[in-house]
Amino acid sequence: MTEVLTAEQMRAIEQAAIKSGAASGLELMERAGRGVVEAICDKWPEFSGGSVAGGAAPRPAAVPRDISEKLKRAAVLCGPGNNGGDGFVVARLLKERGWAVKVFLYGDAAKLPADAKVNYQRWCELGAVQALSTVTFEGDQTWLLTDLVVDALFGTGLTRAVDLPLVALDAEPAVGHTHQVVAIDLPSGLCSDSGRVIGEGAVQADLTVTFHRRKCGHVLADGPEYCGSVVIKDIGLAPTAEVGGQSRPVWRDVPDAGVLAKGQGAHKFTHGHALILSGGAGRTGAARLAARGALRIGAGLVTLGVPPSAQMEVACQITALMLQRVGEAGALGEILSDDRINALCLGPGLGKERARELVPIALQNHERAVVLDADALSAFGDDPQALFDMLHKKCVLTPHGGEFARLFPDLAQRLAEPALCGPSYSKVDATREAACRAGATVLFKGADTVIAEPDGGCSVSAAIYDRSAPWLATAGAGDVLAGFITGLLARGVAPHEAAATAAWLHVECARSFGAGMIAEDLPEQLPKVFSGLGI
Repeated sequence: MTEVLTAEQMRAIEQAAIKSGAASGLELMERAGRGVVEAICDKWPEFSGGSVAGGAAPRPAAVPRDISEKLKRAAVLCGPGNNGGDGFVVARLLKERGWAVKVFLYGDAAKLPADAKVNYQRWCELGAVQALSTVTFEGDQTWLLTDLVVDALFGTGLTRAVDLPLVALDAEPAVGHTHQVVAIDLPSGLCSDSGRVIGEGAVQADLTVTFHRRKCGHVLADGPEYCGSVVIKDIGLAPTAEVGGQSRPVWRDVPDAGVLAKGQGAHKFTHGHALILSGGAGRTGAARLAARGALRIGAGLVTLGVPPSAQMEVACQITALMLQRVGEAGALGEILSDDRINALCLGPGLGKERARELVPIALQNHERAVVLDADALSAFGDDPQALFDMLHKKCVLTPHGGEFARLFPDLAQRLAEPALCGPSYSKVDATREAACRAGATVLFKGADTVIAEPDGGCSVSAAIYDRSAPWLATAGAGDVLAGFITGLLARGVAPHEAAATAAWLHVECARSFGAGMIAEDLPEQLPKVFSGLGI
C-alpha cells in the first residue's frame, strides 16, 4: 500500500523537508525537472537524446550514441507558480540535450515565486520566453509543430477556472507532425484533490509525471481519463506521516497473502459460515452469484436463505452451497441463534419489502459481520437514519452512485457541484463522511472505488490505468463483489480490510478472464488469481 496525497498534504511534506534542511526548494525543483526528463526518455526511447544544434552544445555522455540525429523540438508551457519553475528546469535540461525548445510563460515573470524565478532566469540565459495567452492558443498554433508539449502550467496548484482554453492543447497537429503531451504533477485544468475538471476543460496528457506519491486527482473521477499514464518520481522526500493534516488514503496494491491463505489443520468452521439471503422465485440469481463468490474466496460454509417460493428453483442450481428456508423475520431470527453463522449478506435480489423486514433482524447481533448491498440499501432510501441507527462497526455498505445518493443525498449533492473554486469536494471526502455518519465501513463503487471506515481510515482500489477492467460493467458483477466481502468477513477479516481486499480481487478476476466476461466467470477466476499471488 502507498499513500495518496491531497495538494495540501504534499505541500506540507515539501515544506517540512525544506524547514528541516533536508533539501532546499531549488534542489527539489531541480530533482523534479530531472525526473520529468527521465520519465519522458523512458516512455519514448526515441526522445532519449537530441541532435546538437549548430554543434554548439556537446551531447551529454549519458546520451546513447545510436540515437537519431533528427532535431527534436519541444514547447514548454510554464505557469505562474512552482509548477512553472519545474517547467523551466525541464526546458533547460532538454536544451542541454540538444533539443530545440520554445518556452511560453502564462503570467508575469516578476511575480514568480522565488525558486521559480531563479529557474526562469537560468532559462533566459539560454533562450527566449514568449508570453502565453488566449491569443497564443486560439490564434497562431505553430508552436504545436513540435515533438513534445510540456504542460507546466498549474499542476496541483489550480483552485479556480482560468481563462486559458486548455483544451487547445488537444488540437490536431499539422499534417505530417505529431506531438506527445507531458503534464508535470497533474494535467492543468484538473483538481488535484477531486480529479474533476475545473471550468471548461483540461489538458489531455499522454504522460503525467508526479513526485513522491500519487495525488488524489490521479485516481479519482476524471483523473485517469486526462492523465494518460502516471509515473511517480522520487525527489528525496522522506515519509513523514505526521505531516499534512488528515490521515491519508492509501492506494491498494497487492493484498496481504496471509489474509487469504488457509493454514494446515483447520476445518470448515475455522473459516466461518456465511448466510446469503435471497429474494423470491425468479429473483434468486443475484444471491446465488454472491454465495458462489463467498465460497470461492474461502468461507468454510455458505448457505443460501430462500423464501418458500424459491426453494425448488435454488435447489436445482446449487451443489457445494447449502440451502435453508428463510421466510419471514421470525424464521431468520431462529436461524441466527446459531452463533456459528458469523457473516450475513443481504441485498442482492432481495426485494425492498423483504429487505425492510429482514435487515433489522440481521443487525441485532453486533458481533456478527453484515454486508448490505442493493435492495438492503435502497429499501431505506426514504429514511436513511433508520438504517444508520441499526448499524454497527462490523457492517459493510456497498452502494453504487445511485444508492449512495439515496442514503447520503447531501453528500451526493456536494459531489455533483461544479469544481470551480478551492479544493473540490472529492469521492474520498464523501466516502469518509458517509462512513462516519453510518458508523460502518462504506465501499463506494465505481472505477474509482473508495473504501472508508468510521475512524477516517480510507483506501482507493480502482480499476484504472494498467488495471482497467471495463468488463466489470455487466449485470451481477456487484453481487459477486458483495459475496467476496462476505466470504472474507466470515473468515474473520476486519471490515475495511475485507472490503478493500475483495475490491482488489474483483478487478484482478475481471482482468484475468478478459473480454467477454460475465458475472458468473468472476468467482471461477479466483483460483488462478490466488495462484498468481503465491497462495
